[in-house]
Amino acid sequence: MIFDSHAHYDDEQFDKDREALLMELNENGVMGILNMSSSYESINKTINLTKKYPFIYGAIGIHPSDALDYNDDVKNEIISLLKKDKIVAIGEVGLDYYWEDNPSKEVQRKVLEDQYDIARKASVPIILHDREAHGDIMEIYRKNSDVISVFHSYSGSPEMAKEIISLGGYIGVSGVVTFKNAKKLPDVVKETPLNRILIETDAPYMSPVPNRGKRNRSDFLYSVADKIAEIKGVSSKEVLLKTQENVKRILKID
Repeated sequence: MIFDSHAHYDDEQFDKDREALLMELNENGVMGILNMSSSYESINKTINLTKKYPFIYGAIGIHPSDALDYNDDVKNEIISLLKKDKIVAIGEVGLDYYWEDNPSKEVQRKVLEDQYDIARKASVPIILHDREAHGDIMEIYRKNSDVISVFHSYSGSPEMAKEIISLGGYIGVSGVVTFKNAKKLPDVVKETPLNRILIETDAPYMSPVPNRGKRNRSDFLYSVADKIAEIKGVSSKEVLLKTQENVKRILKID
């Protein structure tokens, strides 16, 4: 019943047991995974995962930390690869102003806007990474609100979430919602309609309680669904079913 809307199973942390783990996840009720490329190198790894595993779909794009790797050749390659079966989104892309050694804000913004244009022309959603860049990413999002946008591992305010939703976007909820020190996210979940929420691991990172500190995996999302259900006063089954419907709808998966 789980559809993990954001994971990185191409990550080297899974190299030793990737196949056994993915088969186990499928047996444990994980019926879908959207695997995110981030670096240029991870694009082919993501495509290979979609070919090998029927329940894995792919998002391709260049992460803001690697924005200097983006050029016309990479752009044309992404456009071509979006024609492949099971490559269904642009991601993980966005803005990251946290790390001082990241490409400049100007470069990051230009690369994001260009990838928005790719998503628009291909009629696919875009998966956004937003770290300490709320103002700039919202400015770009407002100009591109005709493209379905998912704010991955949402970290903004309830007010920002309301604007995102009003413009047609979606809120990605990760294991952070289960953390004791999570302050804004429970309020965001409470005020966000269930039909605008996606659940995600960001595996291998951000494992939810009670598995915090371990390598994250998609079946840990049962804990995230339980927490969302508690906040919203609904059943965990309803959360799992609705979030599955949401991601399948925006990715145009039967």
